[in-house]
Amino acid sequence: MMTKLKVALVSTYPPGQGTLNEYGYHLVRALREHPCISELTIIADRLPEGVRYELEPGEGCKVSIVEAWRFNGWLNPWKIIRSVRKARPDVVLFNIQFLSFGDGKVQAALGLLTPFFLRLCGYHSVLLLHNILEQVDLKHAGITQNRLLAAIYNFIGTMLSRFVLSADLVAVTISKYVRVLEGKYKAKNVALVPHGSFEIAPMPSLDLPPGPAKVMTFGKFGTYKKVEVMIEAVILFREKCNIPVEIVVAGTDSPNRKGYLEEVKQRYAQVPGITFTGYVPEEAVPALFAESAVVVFPYTSTTGSSGVLHQAGNYAKAVILPAIGDLGELIREEGYAGELFRPDDAESLSIALQRVLEDDGYRRSLSIKNYFAAVSLPMKEIVDWYYIHFLGVLKKLPG
Repeated sequence: MMTKLKVALVSTYPPGQGTLNEYGYHLVRALREHPCISELTIIADRLPEGVRYELEPGEGCKVSIVEAWRFNGWLNPWKIIRSVRKARPDVVLFNIQFLSFGDGKVQAALGLLTPFFLRLCGYHSVLLLHNILEQVDLKHAGITQNRLLAAIYNFIGTMLSRFVLSADLVAVTISKYVRVLEGKYKAKNVALVPHGSFEIAPMPSLDLPPGPAKVMTFGKFGTYKKVEVMIEAVILFREKCNIPVEIVVAGTDSPNRKGYLEEVKQRYAQVPGITFTGYVPEEAVPALFAESAVVVFPYTSTTGSSGVLHQAGNYAKAVILPAIGDLGELIREEGYAGELFRPDDAESLSIALQRVLEDDGYRRSLSIKNYFAAVSLPMKEIVDWYYIHFLGVLKKLPG
């Protein structure tokens, strides 16, 4: 008989707009449907006044949600531990990255100490860590441009990583992260667990909707994700190609760069055919991708695996991306395909757009490859991996 477990999940969750909220949504869907999860408690961040969490009806385990912690809150560790004590789970799963608990340096650090405090309180924890500080460009991520401060933050980050590694298990989504953590910290409790794809649906039509081809980007912008290069590339594309195109900027400002998209909107007010969608609720995501001809990643650096790349695969979309850092690693490891461009180079990106949009057969081939890369690792299978790790942490593995 399979062991039934009670799980607490510390994560952002829609309609909260915190980082990784969408991953949290799909992780919850898969956890609640797992036959060996008997109870799931979501320990989420507090919502603004007048906004409420609403869980989808569904079969499976008993699910509840607790508003416990606050972005940039000073008491987050205590509030999370208090919620864990009430839930009394077998294991606590964290869905986090280094800035999940705040963009204030102290508040972010305090949040990352929570697994250590949980261990002191006798609770088992597993961390899904979407990035590691050793692979984050502090300048482009909007943390600091000062070299002395960067050195200080790296030192503090090293100390924090040691606390993070006090969890029973740290799961990362890219094999390079395993090598870094095992090499630098001699860690024995790091596991590779792929990102996983959010939806498993029949392959969508590869035909484009009528009208101008929509060049779309999706995310939180202003630090290492900047849309100016994409807009400039489309301007160049329009000068040399007869294919009508529109620009769709879907998403919000990065917490570290408030007001960025409004500045971009004002700067390019005279450029026709640009739509800024603002925050995209979960139910609107399928239409956003379905209406797009290509998904662009206007990144200057990366801070972990890309949920947007996996979504593009789910919806069978061609992608254009810079071959840098973690994106390059992800493409090699998980089988995605895309047209590449030089980071922060509008001319290079315009050429990439031309190659994809002028050759419909090429666009379709990229779309097909990305679809099969995405559906090869559905979130339900990823949760199976976590369940096995939970049993290992609890020393309940058979045999």
